[in-house]
Amino acid sequence: MALVTVRTAADRLGVAYSTLKRWVHTGHVRTTRTEGGHHRVSDAEIDRLMTHQQPGDRGVARAADPDESLGGLSARNRLEGFIDEVRIDGLLAQVRLRMGDRSITAVITADAVRALKLRRGDDALAIVKSTEVMIARPPASETRPKPSVRKRTPKGGSVASRRSGPSRRRR
Repeated sequence: MALVTVRTAADRLGVAYSTLKRWVHTGHVRTTRTEGGHHRVSDAEIDRLMTHQQPGDRGVARAADPDESLGGLSARNRLEGFIDEVRIDGLLAQVRLRMGDRSITAVITADAVRALKLRRGDDALAIVKSTEVMIARPPASETRPKPSVRKRTPKGGSVASRRSGPSRRRR
């Protein structure tokens, strides 16, 4: 009985790595654990999963070339991940896509969420096409130290004398 990694099994099944990991953790896929705690999938389990796939399953319907599946869409910035959260409020929806330890949030119409049948846990693509550039501040731990700012004192006096009120000169 040959054992393969979860990533190799996902490739053979035609599903995303994150999907197969989710199936492993929910108990839908039987695995063997190594001494280090890593999951391995047997060839027999892969065969079992392949016989249960229907022609309409996501793994089978998935195109090998992403350009084919999107009809030659001109956007080249594609981020693959899984849907972490879907919130619908009125006409708009917020969809958060997770890619490893990073995520991206898109605000789209509620109709688009319904038409695409987007659900938490589904594999999805974030396609970024923009003519804008936004600027944000990095977290405090990544910022450079700010240069020191010196206070200016008025001509002919100190900061302390200025605070005590106007001085009157007698002539």
